Amino acid sequence: MLILSRKINEKIMIGDDIAISIIEIRGDQVRIGVDAPKTVKVFRREVFDAIMAENKAAAESTPVFPEFDFGIRSPV
Repeated sequence: MLILSRKINEKIMIGDDIAISIIEIRGDQVRIGVDAPKTVKVFRREVFDAIMAENKAAAESTPVFPEFDFGIRSPV
């Protein structure tokens, strides 16, 4: 893990197109801004973990398919 010290309005670059900005420092909390392309998904860790848990549960569940009626009837 890389550990960096930054002050307000200083940035950290990740690759060529992702910038992390220090917006505010108040007590033991730091507000950061993330400037990334729209194709890069950015989540808080707890949200990311919840998404992964939902995806895992969905992948492990048995799919239920309703019977489809496409208007095709067998001739009587």
